[in-house]
Amino acid sequence: MVPVSDNQPEQTENTDLRRQWNELAEEVRSHREAYYNGEPSIPDADFDKLFQSLLRLEEQHPELAVPDSPTMEVGAPAPEESTFANVEHLQRLMSLDNVFDDDELAEWLERTPADAYLTELKVDGVSIDLVYRDGALERAATRGDGRVGEDVTANVRVIEDIPHQLSGEPPALIEVRGEIYIRPEDFPDINAQRVESGKPAFANPRNTAAGGLRQKNTADVRKRRLHFVAHGIGAREGFTPATQHEAYEALASWGLPTSRYTDLVTTAAEVRDKVRYWAEHRHDADFEMDGVVVKVNSLAEQRGHGSTSRAPRWAIAYKYPPEEVTTRLRNILVNVGRTGRVTPFAVMEPVFVSGSTVSMATLHNQTEVQRKGVLIGDTVVVRKAGEIIPEVLGPVVEKRDGTEQEFVFPTQCPACGATLAPQKEGDADWRCPNTRFCPAQLTARLTYLAGRGAFDIEALGEKGARDLIRSGVLEDESSLFDLDREKLTRTSVYTTKSGKVNATGEKLLEHLETARNTDLWRVLVALSIRHVGPTAARALASRYGSMETLRAAPVEDLADTDGVGMIIAESFTEWFSVDWHAQLAEAWAASGVTMADDRSDRAEQTLEGITVVVTGSLENFTRDGAKEAILARGGKASGSVSKRTDYVVVGENAGSKEDKARELGLRILTEAEFETLLENGSV
Repeated sequence: MVPVSDNQPEQTENTDLRRQWNELAEEVRSHREAYYNGEPSIPDADFDKLFQSLLRLEEQHPELAVPDSPTMEVGAPAPEESTFANVEHLQRLMSLDNVFDDDELAEWLERTPADAYLTELKVDGVSIDLVYRDGALERAATRGDGRVGEDVTANVRVIEDIPHQLSGEPPALIEVRGEIYIRPEDFPDINAQRVESGKPAFANPRNTAAGGLRQKNTADVRKRRLHFVAHGIGAREGFTPATQHEAYEALASWGLPTSRYTDLVTTAAEVRDKVRYWAEHRHDADFEMDGVVVKVNSLAEQRGHGSTSRAPRWAIAYKYPPEEVTTRLRNILVNVGRTGRVTPFAVMEPVFVSGSTVSMATLHNQTEVQRKGVLIGDTVVVRKAGEIIPEVLGPVVEKRDGTEQEFVFPTQCPACGATLAPQKEGDADWRCPNTRFCPAQLTARLTYLAGRGAFDIEALGEKGARDLIRSGVLEDESSLFDLDREKLTRTSVYTTKSGKVNATGEKLLEHLETARNTDLWRVLVALSIRHVGPTAARALASRYGSMETLRAAPVEDLADTDGVGMIIAESFTEWFSVDWHAQLAEAWAASGVTMADDRSDRAEQTLEGITVVVTGSLENFTRDGAKEAILARGGKASGSVSKRTDYVVVGENAGSKEDKARELGLRILTEAEFETLLENGSV
């Protein structure tokens, strides 16, 4: 008989909590990355719910709040494949905490007393950081992760609102924060011109503005009719305003556009009045807005309130409920995702809401369709949550005329015909079990492994993946690295009209050749093992060095790897227990894909077991370069300071992390000392 441990229920509970945290954190990271660097797939309001759920989970179980939790992060790192250079902000751009109702606002006002507040409209645009030196525009950068963004100076110079030279008597240095946006009245015209040129319409103004900043041709930037409004300051020299309001007046005097909807108030009651007013007048502004930002006016009082790891305590964003409209539900169809999850979505009569016309909306899963009680043919209430992806809230029952039909969830996968079922008892989601050959799942997996966090195969997108499958060139991803020109001639995406391999096809073959010689951690990510993202993959590859050693390692041994744990270790082991999964890795190996890192030139592991935080600007290291230097020597590069931090490397404009390190009595290093640490493992 196997003895039962007295603390087995507690261990099970802890494992379940950790699994819940991992899944929620992974989802938050994924959606945050899509919001800042791609196309969001869920509404802003839904992301807010996910983020708030993660916050509550960590508040209830503080042991889950690890330093690299998404709740500690700001924005998202600049895309690795970006054609724009990465630049470090002079002073960190922070995020804002949110409140969603009057009670939460009242609680914030009670714990954040001030002589005066500023109320500002929360612009639904794209954050930008402008650096003016001696009055001249020196640099413009996107938010990125708050410390490092993309240099988009050339594109910003064609935005008419942004002066190249400040007027009056500007200071020696001023870092201006603001928002790039598209006016609601301009957006329909921009879309009309785009459709006339044979291109699809843009989804919404915010994404259109974000895409505009990343155009390679400044002429294309001009077509987006971008505007700018300043809403903050960062680093400065020769400028010492006493209040936020004084700073805004100075910015305006130098020729920078500031919001005419900013009001100076002195009581909490006046703050609430402004919030209520703009809830009724949200379409009166010159830009899309989704809330009101409240800031303590005095800069001295701001410093007194301080900041968390990601947001100032002296400011808060009151976010309004998403807008709602009604339209007719024409049909309900389903989509199959990368993991086999089958998701119903609504096909509606096009309706204009929150700045754009929508014709499809999410319905989440079949249980949700039943819970909401919607029928095909219903008049439904649609919410444009977060101004991004619409959601069907429910039917307008009194408008039914008897012609409506109940939605019947399919029993077979629409992509491959396999019988659908929940993966395990109690699951709300139904999945397609044909994980290996289902065209929809395979298309999604191919697109994923081609991403920059895996093989980084630029020429393999969703359209190309679908073509490779449809043409029969690929049965699954195991033969991806066996593609050649002869096989590509059977496709349409990768060939010319005469049937020869085109430039995209040649690029695909070139990228596949490069991908064969990538790092082991990228191969691990490309395998689509659940929970094994770049962080865990790096840790496993660094410790074991080869796929063979990894597969032979006991699950307990894998779990002991720093940053892995039992959930990821079990997921890794279970994945390889599936025959075709193991055959996939072996097929890649046979095709020349590297399955072991070359450790002949591997840096000495001087930092094994050591956690290092780098803050501020270093002279000889970029932000990513410093992180790579730490990881390459076996250390952990953390993004936040805690009692578990061994060293904090401080550069120029270090900010709050240096303050926290001193409060905790941690060892603080200069850049020269950091270089000594990298070499010797001690200082």
